[in-house]
Amino acid sequence: MSERATSFGQRLWGAMGQFTRAAQDALPVRTSSSEFVRVKPLAVREMGFDQPLVWVVVALMAWSLVMVYSASVALPDNPRFARYASTHFLWRHAFSIAMGSVAALLAFQVPLRTWERAAPWLFAVALVLLMLVLIPFIGKGVNGARRWISLGVMNFQPSELAKLAVLIYAADYMVRKMDVKERFFRAVLPMAAAVFVVGMLLLAEPDMGAFMVIVVIAMGILFLGGVNARMFFLMGALVVGAFAMVIATSPWRRERIFAYLDPFSEDHALGKGYQLSHALIAFGRGEVFGVGLGGSVEKLHWLPEAHTDFLLAVIGEEFGLVGVLVVIALFMWLTRRIMHIGRQAIALDQVFAGLVAQGVGLWIGFQAFINIGVNLGALPTKGLTLPLMSYGGSAILMNLIALAIVLRIDFENRQLMRGGRV
Repeated sequence: MSERATSFGQRLWGAMGQFTRAAQDALPVRTSSSEFVRVKPLAVREMGFDQPLVWVVVALMAWSLVMVYSASVALPDNPRFARYASTHFLWRHAFSIAMGSVAALLAFQVPLRTWERAAPWLFAVALVLLMLVLIPFIGKGVNGARRWISLGVMNFQPSELAKLAVLIYAADYMVRKMDVKERFFRAVLPMAAAVFVVGMLLLAEPDMGAFMVIVVIAMGILFLGGVNARMFFLMGALVVGAFAMVIATSPWRRERIFAYLDPFSEDHALGKGYQLSHALIAFGRGEVFGVGLGGSVEKLHWLPEAHTDFLLAVIGEEFGLVGVLVVIALFMWLTRRIMHIGRQAIALDQVFAGLVAQGVGLWIGFQAFINIGVNLGALPTKGLTLPLMSYGGSAILMNLIALAIVLRIDFENRQLMRGGRV
């Protein structure tokens, strides 16, 4: 009898020991001002960064090189690009990726504390550049929009820097305002004013697409930072009203909306619905498996901007439904993984780092969603590139820097979970 009791006691003690160790391994997460819960941490691999995330980014950029070349190979036949070689856009895109990769390696070396201290200064620099681009002798105009500053080796687009600057500034702002996040005038209104100033400068270029992305990033970070749901929905209603007013007071934006609703109509097929109608024709030609790499007809001067905003249409024509689904799956995985890293940072009480990572996830995910929706005709035509894939040096540069910051957050998470310090 005593042996049975001893055996039962040992089993009970062993079970209690396992429970205690599991509790010790869990991470404390703040759920309110005074409550904590414990969540199970993610497994830490021996590598100092997230290898699958890096390989997905590399795969997207490698595929983008192939598709930018395919989509732009016929452009020298156009009198506008007659002096360019057939590989001009390929080499420019490769240069942007190389330059972005170097910048990303440098950004990875910067601790998150440094980014947090630099947040106000980065936001100020972005504002100055957004004002400079509006000056005729500094800003470069293309197709009626003044969005670029010529730097010799590339044309820099300040709106891309503004996305990153607003993201980091909003994350820093929420950390500083954590104690008053339930109060509209002290927590939300100052951030809304900052976004309003950026928005006015962007609409002056005009660049409504970038403004939409910035609004989503700022609102998303405020929501993830713990802003009251009622205030969040109030902000959402105000933003929707503001965008509706901008569209209502702009005849050419209204025309885009009507063209999106019926791109093949007689009134729109050769006007505002021209791009969308030919993008849909490209997807139709691609069917399930596509016509094969290089076999696109729409890129032969039928589909404007095939190597930038409508690159997915060329992918759909040459690789079919399968290729489009692969692109969507890669961006879904990438967004989910970035949000996961942000959630892990918050679990480790690195709130600023967590909000920055989740802001990058919102940026990449939302912009990819808009571009894919526009190409498929599910959303009105908007000038937003497909992240990491479309031709555009500034976008590639800032996307890679943002992803390098996410990798730095993951690196610091792993250090903390090994018992190190950051």
